[in-house]
Amino acid sequence: MRITGEPFGSVDGTDVTRWTLQRGAVRVRVLTYGGIVQSVVTPDRDGVPSETALGFPDLTGYLKHPEPYYGALVGRYANRIGGGSFTLDGATHRLARNGGPNCLHGGERGFDKHVWDAEEITSGVRLSRVSPAGEEGFPGRLEVSVSYRLREDGALRIGYRARTDAPTVVALTNHAYWRLGGGAHELRVAADRWTPTDATGVPTGAFAEVAGTELDFRSRRRVAISLDHNFVLDEGGSAAAELYSPESGRTVTVDTTEPGLQVYANPELGGIALEAQAFPDSPNRPEFPSAVLRPDEVYTSTTVYRFGTR
Repeated sequence: MRITGEPFGSVDGTDVTRWTLQRGAVRVRVLTYGGIVQSVVTPDRDGVPSETALGFPDLTGYLKHPEPYYGALVGRYANRIGGGSFTLDGATHRLARNGGPNCLHGGERGFDKHVWDAEEITSGVRLSRVSPAGEEGFPGRLEVSVSYRLREDGALRIGYRARTDAPTVVALTNHAYWRLGGGAHELRVAADRWTPTDATGVPTGAFAEVAGTELDFRSRRRVAISLDHNFVLDEGGSAAAELYSPESGRTVTVDTTEPGLQVYANPELGGIALEAQAFPDSPNRPEFPSAVLRPDEVYTSTTVYRFGTR
């Protein structure tokens, strides 16, 4: 296991570091800017290593093109909060509206647009920052840490932890896009249901069965449509989803503690994001799993990306 850090430019006078985690043929690179997973190199079925995550070669690319959220650490609230507001304990909180009428991925300057503090830890690196009360409209001072570890089996484990001094909502994820080979991908998602949305991408509150629809990925099949859908994961979180490239033989399997998986497949970008997270708009949907965090609680979340071949 090798862990190194190197300069990677600066943002508004603050230095950015690129951390490299390498174990065998697997190499992961993480930036202190935005907690971005910039690069993931894994071997194909013939043992040849190459890049599997979409990203930019330099910091300028991320600063000029933030919208795809390549590899970004997303927060305070991943995905959408409808109408850019929510009510908690009788108080209404107005958020930035940066996704049409909604708050998207934490607002205008979410967690992906800050430089985080970093420290080396066993098998990886831990990033941390304090999100002040009122940042992008969210209540509570939030202390956040995110650890990136490359396990002995070559899997990337991302662990999230947060505490607040006032009631708030939290939902963190990573927005890596996977491109495992040059051809089409095949996808399996352990989900019988998904959450339909309105025209702005916000859930209606209903649950719909995937059976008999183009969203039925319970058995692995080719991704032939654009996707931006939240799947309701089966309980357990192990092998919640698997992405496979018939061309290279590579696989990425997702294990997570989260209840939902937002699958985003955009042909123009050429990659597929598997975002393990709370349901979109949970702060406004009491029928959804709660995303509320209170001062006497600790927010924890873990997602593991396991790399393999077949």
